[in-house]
Amino acid sequence: MVGSSAFADTSDVKGPQPVIVAKSGEHCKDDPNCFNRIHYAVKPVARVKPGQKFILETRDGLDSDLDFSSTAEDVAAVDLNRCHPLTGPVHIEGAKKGDSIAVTVVDIEPDEFGTTTVVPGFGFLRDVFTDPYIVHWDLNRLEARSKDMPGISVPNNSFMGTIGVLPDREELQKWLKREQELADAGGAILTPQPVEALPADLCGVDGTAKSECLRTVPPRENGGNVDAKETIVGTTILLPCFIDGCGLFAGDVHFAMGGGEVAGTAIETGGRVTLEAKVIPGGAALQSTMHFEGGSQLKQLAPSSFYAISGLPIKSEGEVPVFETYLGGEKIAPLANLSEDLTLAARNATLNMIDFLVKTKGLTREQAYVLTSVAVDLNIAQVVDYPNVGVTAILNRDVFKEQ
Repeated sequence: MVGSSAFADTSDVKGPQPVIVAKSGEHCKDDPNCFNRIHYAVKPVARVKPGQKFILETRDGLDSDLDFSSTAEDVAAVDLNRCHPLTGPVHIEGAKKGDSIAVTVVDIEPDEFGTTTVVPGFGFLRDVFTDPYIVHWDLNRLEARSKDMPGISVPNNSFMGTIGVLPDREELQKWLKREQELADAGGAILTPQPVEALPADLCGVDGTAKSECLRTVPPRENGGNVDAKETIVGTTILLPCFIDGCGLFAGDVHFAMGGGEVAGTAIETGGRVTLEAKVIPGGAALQSTMHFEGGSQLKQLAPSSFYAISGLPIKSEGEVPVFETYLGGEKIAPLANLSEDLTLAARNATLNMIDFLVKTKGLTREQAYVLTSVAVDLNIAQVVDYPNVGVTAILNRDVFKEQ
């Protein structure tokens, strides 16, 4: 069954006991092993030897109070300044700046409750779905079910939405500069925000480096919020080391996610993540971003039945897509066709899939948006047939079950 191998058998593992980086308190601010901003001066909370397993106890990506009783109004009150609560950093002994680390995902044990939310102002279709919405999920080792989504069963393919390493000062300054330039141009970017920032003494409102602490929403060369659904149990994630010890962190467990995470959230949950790291001397010379590798994991993720819809960079005359506004719309507005625009093609594929689900499955538009976020993959079809590059939305039809 898809998802049944998401928990590795470690009963015969011998050697040193795993290091456990435990969770404590209700929220990240109550937990000395938790932080939510990226800066080279964040101090490690644990040390592990290469080849030694370690367990990170993680929180849901919103660091929220959401539970089975939560409503759309509770979602509207979610403070995105608390994203993402990360466990770590973990110092990998023997890892030096210029090395890389190979981090194998040994096991992920998700919590028994998860949510998929639509937070106003966030998500791929944030201009279309402007009201808050929530789906509550019951999770077990095989599947996610929800009374809010009758007849839907989403298989467990848990992975860490966020895994990365700390930058050095030079990288941090480079990233700050380019992101501020994008913000000045009107681009969508979250610049440093000290409210709810952790560690508070470094990144908070009275922090010594509050203007330098990066938000965790965008992934960068150090990994971070890459949201790579392929990084399930058994895969190995390769990360360049910018500092000695690398400063590995992780969190934001996703029980399942559609490629694209279009609503802005997957099936979000906390969990216990077991990892093992090895050092590759000089490995950073071979990579400038996160890499990952595996064996049969892509087969595990493949549905037994699918339905696909294509998207092209076509729009209405007079429309300026929300992601194009910062570049100026004088040339874009009158056009009905944009050239080589994968984002517009992906948007259209997503909208077409939502319409299909509403018409054929009896879902509300909000339910369809959520399902597209957790069980539909956006795949690039081609990038050469200009102007109309193509994106395909692929629905996993295995999720439709009898309740």
